[in-house]
Amino acid sequence: MSGAALTVKTRPGDNLMFHKALDMAQKGDVIVVDAGGDMTNAMMGELMAHYAESRGVAGIVINGAIRDVDEIYRLELPVYAAGVTHRIHIKMDYGEINVQVAIDGMVVSPGDLIIGDDDGVLCVPFEQAEGLLKAAQAKQKAEQEELKKIKTGCSDRSWVEKALSDKNCFIAS
Repeated sequence: MSGAALTVKTRPGDNLMFHKALDMAQKGDVIVVDAGGDMTNAMMGELMAHYAESRGVAGIVINGAIRDVDEIYRLELPVYAAGVTHRIHIKMDYGEINVQVAIDGMVVSPGDLIIGDDDGVLCVPFEQAEGLLKAAQAKQKAEQEELKKIKTGCSDRSWVEKALSDKNCFIAS
């Protein structure tokens, strides 16, 4: 998953502004919802997930709970949530859209690059995205070269002994 952040800050369990963000979303956006990490009420279920997918949303990140996970997992829409509950949401309070939010300490501003895979989600501030891409491509290239060496039995592991020696570590044999 990757795309520009469309942020939502809302009261725990209240998804009214999340619905509005779905209507505002552009194709490729990642909707990031700060619901305070509350697990009491689900912020979305299968209907909202299907609607998001139909709008071309690239993914959803929720600091809160979801429901209908079996159906959501069948979709092409990546959804990351803090948890799962069977309890439904409410629609009664105000929230904010396109404001800075925090997801478990990760600060997300509108338009930041949101990236997610099986290992989790990260946020890259918009102004750092190009530099990070170049660094990630260089790291990927280096790792592919090392993988080739590992597969052919030519990997140089002498760096381990040097690092231990530099730190005056003693290994009993």
